[in-house]
Amino acid sequence: MSRDAHVAAARTGLPAPAIEPVRILLVDDQPARLLTYTAILEPLGECLVQARSGREALKRLMEDDYALILLDVNMPDMDGFETAALVHQHPRYEKTPIIFVTAVNLSEMDRLQGYQLGAVDYVMVPVIPEILRSKVEVLVELYRKRQELEALNASLAARNQELQREKARELEALNESLRLANEALASRNSELQTEVAERARAEERLRGVDQRKNVFLATLAHELRNPLAPLQNALGIRRLQGGGAADALQDTMERQLDLLVRLIDDLLDIARVSQGKLALRPDPVALADVLSGAVEIARPWLDAGGHRFAMQLPGQDVVLQADHARLAQVFANLLNNAAKYSDPGSRIELEAALDEARGEVAVSIRDTGIGLESDQLEDIFEVFRQVDTTVERSHGGLGIGLTLVQKITEMHEGRVEVESDGLGLGCVFRVHLPWRPEAALPASRVPVPTVAAVAAAPAPAAPTRVLVVDDNHDAASTLAMMVRLLGHETAEVHDPLLVEAEVERFAPDVVFLDIGMPGRSGYDIARSLRARAPSPAIVAVTGWGQPADRERTREAGFDEHLVKPPRLDAVQRLCTAAGQRRGEA
Repeated sequence: MSRDAHVAAARTGLPAPAIEPVRILLVDDQPARLLTYTAILEPLGECLVQARSGREALKRLMEDDYALILLDVNMPDMDGFETAALVHQHPRYEKTPIIFVTAVNLSEMDRLQGYQLGAVDYVMVPVIPEILRSKVEVLVELYRKRQELEALNASLAARNQELQREKARELEALNESLRLANEALASRNSELQTEVAERARAEERLRGVDQRKNVFLATLAHELRNPLAPLQNALGIRRLQGGGAADALQDTMERQLDLLVRLIDDLLDIARVSQGKLALRPDPVALADVLSGAVEIARPWLDAGGHRFAMQLPGQDVVLQADHARLAQVFANLLNNAAKYSDPGSRIELEAALDEARGEVAVSIRDTGIGLESDQLEDIFEVFRQVDTTVERSHGGLGIGLTLVQKITEMHEGRVEVESDGLGLGCVFRVHLPWRPEAALPASRVPVPTVAAVAAAPAPAAPTRVLVVDDNHDAASTLAMMVRLLGHETAEVHDPLLVEAEVERFAPDVVFLDIGMPGRSGYDIARSLRARAPSPAIVAVTGWGQPADRERTREAGFDEHLVKPPRLDAVQRLCTAAGQRRGEA
């Protein structure tokens, strides 16, 4: 340890670590001088080793490490210069300091040679003890500093190697962790891909189920129309037999049949909405006409509950660009809903108001019925949703009326809002529709005849010959009977293979032809009849009423398309028109 370390230990009060003595090689061929060197340097406490020749010095250097060499210049056999040259040729001692001792004055060339051989200093004989001791002490201290530095470098190198190994271990651990994380991530990605694929398959299955559901609803509605046709026809017959007068039983049956037809229509409409096939036929329409039509549709429900109904309209004409029938369906559904969920004798209000600043009209329908909770306001328009499904408070219905209200309103670029202060406090449904003040109605509007007006119409001057073709005997018989009561001649065919023969025999003016019959479709029959000359008027009577269905019947040669159950006024109109055409011919 260096003396600086001892000084630092003394300042801190800590015990100084022991100083290991270093070896100093004393080389001289004269024993007296060796004793002198030893006496002078012993106070330094170092390990002094003597050698009496250059060869002995080299031997000593091969055995141990030395911090310093005190070397006599003038020695026999091998002088100091030769010895120094051999010492510094060895890599182990190439930097070992040498102090030359000489008794003669050396020339500058000799000194230069000594310095070139590694000498760091010269000492003249007689040796001055203090000078020699100080020189040796300085060189020994430098040796110790060098040794400490080398030890520190070695320690740093070892520490650096350890750090490198530690970093290598950490890197290896990190790489292993990353490898495991990557494996886990790859596994999770594989699981996610499997889940995504399974979800896609599930969604595809759900779409298939939803598509099949929509097809089922449409097919169900179509199939339900077939048994409704003879019922509707029977009611028409009953009214015609009564001379147009209606009793309570007749009204009840017609009202319930209308309800059933509306439920079927709603089923068809919700299927069309789900498939994106519900189309509008917008025209300029008067809001007052639309609302009056809606009230007329909802009148049976309002009257059945004994409700007090009030309607308030704007003071000016309001013309909308809308589908009259579909918009009337919106307000009729809302009125039916209000009547259905209100206690008998409740007040139901319909109010229409213009907002010229926003360019819209708002139609509000207010009731004092069962009301809604706040959480029900968000999902009231979901399909098949009913706010109250308890047995003791069931109000019937399929839960699709409000869904249609929202969808049809949105198709008119409008929106529907609902408000309620809570259960038992009623509801307000508000329909907002775009309105343009410059919109105008067409010059003339032809009113649609009602059932009562048709029933009261006088018998035609010349009866029309009507052929009814339907594999459903009840539907064919009741339609034929209703036509006969209207004053026309009728014939029936239940087998689609016998139609042409009956046409040849009966020579009808008009044929009411079912579409879906076993063994042969109405389309095929229509094409066959259209090829005849002269051909009768051909009217499709079917449960399918989509625009695509009407286009298909037109392409097959049909003149008209009636949806089951056919309305009495439509049947009367077509029979009369066919008779008139025959008379003109």
